[in-house]
Amino acid sequence: MTSNQGFDTDCMTLTRYVLAEQRKVPQATGDLTQLLNNIMTAIKAISSAVRKAGIAKLYGMAGETNIQGEEVKKLDVLANELFINMLKSSYGTCLLVSEENENVIEVETEKQGKYIVCFDPLDGSSNIDCLVSIGSIFAVYRRDPSSPLSTKDALQTGRNIVAAGYGLYGSATMFVLSIGGPVNGFMLDPAIGEFVLTDPDIRIKPRGKIYSLNEGYAALWDKAVAEYVQSKKNPTSGKPYGARYIGSMVADVHRTLKYGGIFMYPATTESPKGKLRLMYECNPMAYLIEKAGGIATTGKMPILDIVPESIHQRAPIFLGSSEDVKEVIQLYKLHAL
Repeated sequence: MTSNQGFDTDCMTLTRYVLAEQRKVPQATGDLTQLLNNIMTAIKAISSAVRKAGIAKLYGMAGETNIQGEEVKKLDVLANELFINMLKSSYGTCLLVSEENENVIEVETEKQGKYIVCFDPLDGSSNIDCLVSIGSIFAVYRRDPSSPLSTKDALQTGRNIVAAGYGLYGSATMFVLSIGGPVNGFMLDPAIGEFVLTDPDIRIKPRGKIYSLNEGYAALWDKAVAEYVQSKKNPTSGKPYGARYIGSMVADVHRTLKYGGIFMYPATTESPKGKLRLMYECNPMAYLIEKAGGIATTGKMPILDIVPESIHQRAPIFLGSSEDVKEVIQLYKLHAL
């Protein structure tokens, strides 16, 4: 850091970090590095679009036309196309699973690589009109080359994740990433157009003071969830927990990662299998939380151990500080659910 200008002349950018990680693996081909760089570019572009969504009317209904007669793309459609195009052009992917597409997207043979990417291009996009933080989530898997490419290649447990992360478009834009090692947070510096390491080796507290879930569904919870929430509101000893719920998974999980506590999206009588999608919401977030020292569970088993049967499969999820999540697991055992 130079003393006269306060300008970091040796900052750790995301690109530099990923290259340094690549050098630690002697047999690395650089494919994953290129893939992550392309995801980073997509997140920068989406961040730019999100920032001017109000002015450019990008949140308008898909299919509307602007004054020039051009079709205006809804922000989540735009984000999806950005992700797909950037991932295909990385030459590192063979299959893509998007929240926006009903079926898997098979990459053209001449552009195929060895990785599979599952992603939610714009999580929480319904919040864009009221300026609540939204984000993009992704998980990268390696393909098994021993069999012909099919949807089954994407149906891997979260234990097989090679890299996972999310982009958060909040008061600033942040990219949170783990490539099998520590969870690092990179803030987008608009002055240089680069993600700079600001939160190295994020560790989640063993216990927090916040619980986070949609209490509007309280009448539909099972006994374990109802009892847990009640115990946080009216504890037999100590202070009650604070309640925080943004309704945008990336923002809620990011707060949980930074401050500790628990984020919950349990099953209900109306959604007995849960609401959040396993492949591109629960798995990447569970991976990051575990790498940061926390726990992610359905209440009955670790999220990362679920063997997916379909690409848009749902799962209930409880994630966050290990001591907080363990209390939920104990209640599920107690109620034999």
